[in-house]
Amino acid sequence: MLTLHQDDVLLDCHASDWRDALDQAAASLAEAGRATPDYRQGLHDREAQSSTYLGNAIAIPHGTPASRDQVLSTGVRVLQFPQGVEWHDGNRVHVLVTIAAQSDEHLDILRALTHVLDREGVPERLAKAGTRADVIAELSKAPVVARVDIDTLCLNFPAKDRFELALAGAARLRQAGCVNAEFVTAIVEQEPVALGQGLWLASSAQGVATPALSLATPEAAFIGPKGAVNGVFCLAAQGEAHLGLLERIAELLDSGDGEALTDADAATVLARLAGESASAETVRVRVLNAHGLHARPAKQLVQVARNQGMPIKVRLLEGGAETVSAASLTKVIGLGARRGQTLVFSAEGDGAVEALQAMVEAVRGGLGEKVTPLDERSEIEEYRPAPVELEPLDADTPHPAVPAAPGLAIGTVFVMRTPRFEYPERARDLDGTRGGDASAQKARLGHALQAAAEQLEALIRRAQGGEVAEILSMHEEMLEDPELRESAHEGIDEGLSAEAAWWRSVDTAARAQEMLADRLLAERAADLRDVGRRVLGILCGVELPTPPDTPYILVMDDIGPSDVARLDTAKVRGLLTARGGATSHSAILARALGIPAVVGAGERIMTLTDGTELILDGERGRVIPAPTRERLDRAELRLKEHEARQKAAYAARFDEGRTRDGHRVEVAANLGNTAHAADAVEYGAEGVGLLRTEFVFMAHADAPNLDTQIAEYREAIDALGGRPLVARTLDVGGDKPLPYWPLPQEDNPFLGLRGIRLALTRPDILETQLRALLIAAGDKPLRIMLPMVKDIGEFRAAKAILDRLQREIQAPDVQLGVMIEIPSCALLAPSLAEEVDFFSIGTNDLTQYTLAIDRGHPELSAQSDGLHPAVLRLIQMTVIAAHAKGKWVGVCGELASDAQAVPVLVGLGVDELSVSLRQVPMVKARLREFDLSEARRQAELALGQATAEAVREALEAL
Repeated sequence: MLTLHQDDVLLDCHASDWRDALDQAAASLAEAGRATPDYRQGLHDREAQSSTYLGNAIAIPHGTPASRDQVLSTGVRVLQFPQGVEWHDGNRVHVLVTIAAQSDEHLDILRALTHVLDREGVPERLAKAGTRADVIAELSKAPVVARVDIDTLCLNFPAKDRFELALAGAARLRQAGCVNAEFVTAIVEQEPVALGQGLWLASSAQGVATPALSLATPEAAFIGPKGAVNGVFCLAAQGEAHLGLLERIAELLDSGDGEALTDADAATVLARLAGESASAETVRVRVLNAHGLHARPAKQLVQVARNQGMPIKVRLLEGGAETVSAASLTKVIGLGARRGQTLVFSAEGDGAVEALQAMVEAVRGGLGEKVTPLDERSEIEEYRPAPVELEPLDADTPHPAVPAAPGLAIGTVFVMRTPRFEYPERARDLDGTRGGDASAQKARLGHALQAAAEQLEALIRRAQGGEVAEILSMHEEMLEDPELRESAHEGIDEGLSAEAAWWRSVDTAARAQEMLADRLLAERAADLRDVGRRVLGILCGVELPTPPDTPYILVMDDIGPSDVARLDTAKVRGLLTARGGATSHSAILARALGIPAVVGAGERIMTLTDGTELILDGERGRVIPAPTRERLDRAELRLKEHEARQKAAYAARFDEGRTRDGHRVEVAANLGNTAHAADAVEYGAEGVGLLRTEFVFMAHADAPNLDTQIAEYREAIDALGGRPLVARTLDVGGDKPLPYWPLPQEDNPFLGLRGIRLALTRPDILETQLRALLIAAGDKPLRIMLPMVKDIGEFRAAKAILDRLQREIQAPDVQLGVMIEIPSCALLAPSLAEEVDFFSIGTNDLTQYTLAIDRGHPELSAQSDGLHPAVLRLIQMTVIAAHAKGKWVGVCGELASDAQAVPVLVGLGVDELSVSLRQVPMVKARLREFDLSEARRQAELALGQATAEAVREALEAL
């Protein structure tokens, strides 16, 4: 989808007329490298067909289909005209959102802008906007939309009083992801208010993520102590967004239709809440247009509605219960109707039937576009084959992407295209093999869930612990989620097939998580869909394509954790994905398995054909399809040299980490759990530089007790055989929640309650962990590290607990240090160095917070580079402050294993590098390739650059 960036905004433009404005827009696209100068004619030709004026002083010029050949890359340029431009249709324009689109991406921009069209004062604010950010904010400020749909209703609930109904409605809103437990508690503590006609209302603004309305009706109306009970509305209030919902309830009561809701089905309830009276004529028709109701077909629909001579309303059956005027272009576009979705038209009075029939015929006719009939069967197609219009990758040409796991791979590609899952939407007999009754569908779903659980169990056993097993265990827990199963059963009771009911349940839960704008929860949503597809595949009898028996490079649109778990590492030489970032689950697991990986390469990689030879560079983040013999020879030579280095590095893995001139640098391992401590020793690790202790807490339904933690930590300490262990205290919260430690929703969890600041809110849990570490270590070398420290105050609070415990159990002194992850911690390193015993720099988070780039962001993650000079300066400041007080500094982030970064870090004075255990031998080998004076020169060179790209280019030129 196209997005707006500040570099795309041009302020204070002036034009003599609309043609001049279009010429300026075309020139700006050409200047930005988005289109050729000839694209100008496409803009004028499109305007000659019909005005691109959208409303509220905004026009969206874009070329015709014939001019797409002039588009170099998809993009947007926004031109502000403070004095306005008189458009050829008589409207005045203050902003042009000019689009160069290679297919139909401009439709997304159009849909995103529809929310601007009904707001008052937009033209004035756009004209007066003094900064680029102000213009983007005005165009991007989406209103909060209140929700009421089939997933928020709770009909025919077996309740005996209005309190039960209120609670049922609150629970349904929570299940839909609109509210949290705080809201449910607030509803429980109040008495519903009588509205009349047997309807009641309970509402709260506490714990509301999305304003929404639920209606819970009883199996049969009853008379309670305070009157008739036909149903209870449960309202999640937020700001003014819920006021429209209250107005709909008031209109319902005014019409006298309240009592009719008791035995009504979901469609009738939504119709009444939408304002459709029982006497109105209604028709339904599905949208056939490939891109839904975008501007062109919407204009046609509006014109047909205006020609009927009576008010016609329309709503989206799959959307919220809101009818809009079919004669309003902005309202119709705002519905966001997509192909396959259903429009519900309504009208009252003489001639209503004929008017509605005209609307149906217009929609079925395509509204001015060529359309194709809909397949009667539903389909879930997460991974589609590359669109025909995508150009294949150029042969023997480097294609840049995001480096995800280091290494070089050469081989033929196997493109994994997940097949379509096709199934009937409604439960019905199909060739006598599937029962159409609800009990049969529930039984089919139960068998599929059991089979999926058995598949996951087999994969977990094959994974033999580690990150893969942990994530698959989480998948197994998702399968056992009673809310998913209950929601699917409700869908079956409504007449859906097991497949359709299951996917609706999964998709609803995943969307609810994605709405929270939380990166980890978004990843969990992807995991949930991964689980959902597994069950769907069993129900549909669909199996994934079988990879070849010979070694290959796997190419996928995206790869889920269970896909990684299924990989045969003896055959898969590399991974290449169209989507994803360097910190996604799949990238992390690829690194853990030692498979070179490149991600986020774009949809064009899906045009590769099986058997195409490919060079995949996981360090530089690029791929080269169909290389020439000369390039292939060079790559094979480089690969042989790399393999020889790996073999030599592994043979010398037990040597101390030293530079060529003997400067000592300790090389340790990062561990996600204690089970791999022995493996770390086998790979030559001189200790553990980071033990992520949260694995102990995430593996249990309740907080692990003292004995459980002692046993876990002792396993790692004993396996290290006297080598030092750096254990990071519990680092959860925000982006890494625990099921038994509920936290309030946070707008930005990366800046919220997490790490040591969260642990200090529950000192009993922190104290138990520190006590377990001290007891497990005994007299063996233990170092304890505190995460997410921002200043000395948090360190002192934790140290007071540790000092008291050491006195109580008479434990030997241990080093207590902090992770440098927050810029303030690096800036305050001189004061911290007075009291801490060591620093360990977590470059992943330090880079994220320094550059203000979410390292999981799909578009920006490639720019989150720890070799950025700003990050390097913070590392330098930390090292100088620590060494001044005789303290040591380690680096435990991804940067520590980056071949280009290793000499820079050593040159900055870093004393320890802690990396994934498979990288230990190679990092030691890298240290032996340079001396300290050379490392210092490289560090100085890096610090003198302006960008991370410049740093890497300067280092590569040496």
